[in-house]
Amino acid sequence: MPEQRIQISLPPDQLSGGFADFVRAWHTKDCFVLDFSAFTEPATRDETSGDLILNATIVSRVRIPPSQVFELMKALEQQLSLWEKEQTATNQR
Repeated sequence: MPEQRIQISLPPDQLSGGFADFVRAWHTKDCFVLDFSAFTEPATRDETSGDLILNATIVSRVRIPPSQVFELMKALEQQLSLWEKEQTATNQR
């Protein structure tokens, strides 16, 4: 049986990507949702509780089917391992 291949293209206006300070993950019965957010202003302190307040705006929302969550986790683990190896090699120089 032939393998399935996916050819991915990226529109030129998306080449630079976007920046996010953090991501929030949540799910519905049909999909997992990743909300990538960026801070919109400096942090402040709540005068009553002393809590640090960080204001952020969602810059991108990505919905993925449950079947792709494991693939995403594997890809992130692989890339993180490669990044750690590169960091170790750089720090040893």
